[in-house]
Amino acid sequence: MPCRAVKKSHMTVKDLPAVNRALKREFESNRAPVIDLVAVQSGDPFMVLLGTILSARTKDACTAAACERLFRKVRSPEELTKISQQELEQTIYPVGFYRDKARHLKQLPAVLQSEFGGMLPDNIEELCKLPGVGRKTANLVVALGFNKPAICVDVHVHRICNRFGLVATQRPFDTEMALRRLLPRRYWITWNSYLVSLGQTRCTPRKANCNGCPLRSYCDHGHLDAQA
Repeated sequence: MPCRAVKKSHMTVKDLPAVNRALKREFESNRAPVIDLVAVQSGDPFMVLLGTILSARTKDACTAAACERLFRKVRSPEELTKISQQELEQTIYPVGFYRDKARHLKQLPAVLQSEFGGMLPDNIEELCKLPGVGRKTANLVVALGFNKPAICVDVHVHRICNRFGLVATQRPFDTEMALRRLLPRRYWITWNSYLVSLGQTRCTPRKANCNGCPLRSYCDHGHLDAQA
C-alpha cells in the first residue's frame, strides 16, 4: 500500500528543528534505550548487532540482562564460533524467540566469513543478508554502530510519527521511506533513540500521556486530546 508522506496536520516540516530540540531534552531526562547504552559502552558495531538481534520483541530490562550475560562470553565472531547453540539459548533466555535468535547468532560468523570476508558490513542492504537481520536491525546498526545516517523505524517510531501527524502510513517500511524524505539527515541517527525513549516513557502504545508532554503543541494526538 503506498504511503502518503505528509498529511494536513498540527506538525509540519518547518516544526522539525523545534521538535527535535524538545525530543532531545526529553531523551536526556530519561534512561537511554538499551542499544544506545550498548553502543556507548562498547563502541563496537558487532556488539550493537548482537544486542539489536536480542532486543527484537523483548523489553529493555530483559534485553539488558541478556546482553550482559552474552557479552561476558562473546565479544567477537571468533568467540561466537566457540559457543554451542544450546549454551547460547541458555545464555540469552528469556528474550523473545530465544531459540531462533540463538540459531541466528550461531550462523552469523560463517555468513560473515563467506559473504564479507569476516568483516561486518556498514550498509543496510548488505547487513540484511545476515541471519536474523531485517531493515530495522540493519538501520540501527548503521546508525548506532557505525555512526552513519540511517533511520531505524520500530513500533515506537512508526506509532509516534503517525500520532504526531507527520506521516500517515500503514507499515514501518512506509514510515522509513517517508522520514527519509522529510527529516534532515542530521536528525537521522538520533531520531530512533529519541522516539523509542519517548515511546517507552510517555507516548506508550496503549495510551499517550499528553499532559505535560513537550511535544503536545506540535502533535495531532495531543491537540485532539486537549480538545476532548
